[in-house]
Amino acid sequence: MLPDAVQKAVEQHQLEPLGEPQLNLENTEGLDQLGQKPISFNVEVEVLPEIQLGEYKNLQAARRTRPVKDEDVERVIESLRENSATLEPVEDRGAQIGDTITANFHGTFPNQPAAEPINVEDVDVALGGEGVVQEITENLIGARPDDEKAFSVNYPENFSAKGLAGKQVDYRIKVSAVRTKEVPELDDDWAQSLGDEIDSLGSLREKVRADLEAQAKNEAEGRLRTDLLRQLVEAHQFELPERLVADQTEHRYESVVRDMIGHGIDPRNPQLNWEKARDSLKEQASFDLRSSLLLERLAEEEKIEASAEEINDEINAIADASRQSPEQVRAVLTKQGGETSIASRLRNRKALDALVANARVTDEDWKEETEESETSSQQPE
Repeated sequence: MLPDAVQKAVEQHQLEPLGEPQLNLENTEGLDQLGQKPISFNVEVEVLPEIQLGEYKNLQAARRTRPVKDEDVERVIESLRENSATLEPVEDRGAQIGDTITANFHGTFPNQPAAEPINVEDVDVALGGEGVVQEITENLIGARPDDEKAFSVNYPENFSAKGLAGKQVDYRIKVSAVRTKEVPELDDDWAQSLGDEIDSLGSLREKVRADLEAQAKNEAEGRLRTDLLRQLVEAHQFELPERLVADQTEHRYESVVRDMIGHGIDPRNPQLNWEKARDSLKEQASFDLRSSLLLERLAEEEKIEASAEEINDEINAIADASRQSPEQVRAVLTKQGGETSIASRLRNRKALDALVANARVTDEDWKEETEESETSSQQPE
């Protein structure tokens, strides 16, 4: 009976509640005599705010595009050379910094006799490389194939592999191979190996420059859109439902934790400032919610819709990016409420396009501090 009455009240007031309504009984006498005495109650529901859209045209913003320098091009080309490097056997000397050693590792924990020993074969170790502790590098310098080494390693407390962090390990190692990295010559032959559309080192430089310029242009457009969206939000202050903000903040928190675990960072580290991080996550969640609501309102004002063809194109784009079929993407969308979310995303994107089109945008010189002022990581410090 009560749920029906609540639903009727919600429909009567034309409300679209967020989550379950909260029922508050005003008298309980009628509960003992159902059908004989009336029951009084009130219902609290959180709803989206009604937004009065103010001025959104003629906002002023600057577009600053990062110039592409010769050293930027050379940096990319050098990275491509490094990626093309091969590991070649070393026969006339012992291992040195930068070489890669292949070895079998046997390790025991002297302070934890009951601990399972380490037994791994054919492990590649880049001497002096990131993540390789100094003691391992120092003890393997000069090693040759078939050499056997014995030494101890005291891992730091903050070592990325938690099973080794803060522990001592006694290693016995047998080296099976020593290889050195050989980077290809910077010439036309190497450039041609990177693709059929590249016929010389000169054409490679041209392609790299064009790619960097396109990237710089996209980044400039992204900063411009963010700036205009921030202005729109700052000009429209309204209360957000607490539950909605809390849910969005929690989603962001879970995403950050998953990202940290994926990068080998323990989110339970007591040195991390989660209180500060949560404040930052809540602030960003509030901004994104305000942005989304304002863009939806702007889409209404501009009579912006997402066509069936646009929705289909977006699904195909998602399928290509995720290496799935369009049917698989649609199956996932069906479980999440259908194509409504895609249509909403497209409307908001087109509304932001309209915001930019109606703005007064000037092209200005690049400033180095522009990059520094961009959004920083929201992981706890």
